[in-house]
Amino acid sequence: MNLNFLNDKRVVMTLDAGGTNFVFSAVQGRKEIVSPLRLDAHADNLNKCLSNIILGFEKIKNQLTTEPVAISFAFPGPADYPNGIIDDLPNFPSIRGGVALGPMLLEKFKIPVFINNDGNLFTLGEAAAGLLPWVNQKLEKAGSLKRFKNLFGITLGTGFGAGIVINNELLIGDNSNAGEIWITRNVKHPRCFAEEGVSIRAVRRVYEENGGTKSVELSPKNIYDIAKGNTAGNQQAATKAFEEMGEVIADSLANATTLIDGLIVIGGGLAGASEFIVPAIVKKMNGTIETFGGEKIPRLVTRVYNLDEKNDLEKFLKGKKREISIPFTHDKFAYDPEQRTGIGLARLDTNMAVSIGAWMFALKELEKG
Repeated sequence: MNLNFLNDKRVVMTLDAGGTNFVFSAVQGRKEIVSPLRLDAHADNLNKCLSNIILGFEKIKNQLTTEPVAISFAFPGPADYPNGIIDDLPNFPSIRGGVALGPMLLEKFKIPVFINNDGNLFTLGEAAAGLLPWVNQKLEKAGSLKRFKNLFGITLGTGFGAGIVINNELLIGDNSNAGEIWITRNVKHPRCFAEEGVSIRAVRRVYEENGGTKSVELSPKNIYDIAKGNTAGNQQAATKAFEEMGEVIADSLANATTLIDGLIVIGGGLAGASEFIVPAIVKKMNGTIETFGGEKIPRLVTRVYNLDEKNDLEKFLKGKKREISIPFTHDKFAYDPEQRTGIGLARLDTNMAVSIGAWMFALKELEKG
């Protein structure tokens, strides 16, 4: 695939669909070219939901001076994404028994339609124009021999989402289920799945369990302000709520990183509490695991660095340069023997990352014919 995405002038209309709001946009050359449009999702009324999807794309198209070549967007699963069929959705009570969303839009707009989930498209966007190129530019500037091509993205919010990019290609899976990190095991409560410890509801629960005031009105932002000491409340319980979430994330990421071996990017609303979450993730991922006999060994083969912490970033960029002799010659070979990875916050707004990812995914699919 020889597309020069940076200079590609084709326009793709996009959507980031949540259970509350739809956010429509259009992308050209890895940039949004219209002001994002928000409409109600009407998750409990199928006719209103579908009508707003059509209306949103119509409004975006009316703003364009160039005809769009495709529609590409994020919609929650489970779904048969390649065929554009959305199945029973927990956050969309009106969508039951399969809804042919892709074919509906194809019939309406007469251009190709591509659908995926937000975790996938967020990660692809960060791989195209966010953390992945940012890290590689930093490494090049530092004179490092190291470069990264793989990215594992997670989104923290109502739920625990993820996406996988391998060699700049999105990994979808045979059942459109690659990256379903939410259902990995919860290390703090092994009978439960990870999302029970990595979500808005988890932050509230752990805060209350550790002595915080119980209140249905208490948002993660309120708990974050308590942890920061900016608002009255149980500061220790608030800090614990985010640190415990970091521990659960870390165990799931450790398993994922072992298999994928790439950088990790974090997005979503709860990423705003990263100063409490990320250190807990890095500490646990750089911790130990045991043999049956009790011997401790590193949890990961790779060393994990916090890319948003100055000292960690410097160590990550520096690596460990080494020059060795090539056997039976007088030549030398320079290499970096430190096996490492980094975890960092998204360099793009989450909605923008999804839009750019949707644009890039569409162009790649169009190229396949």
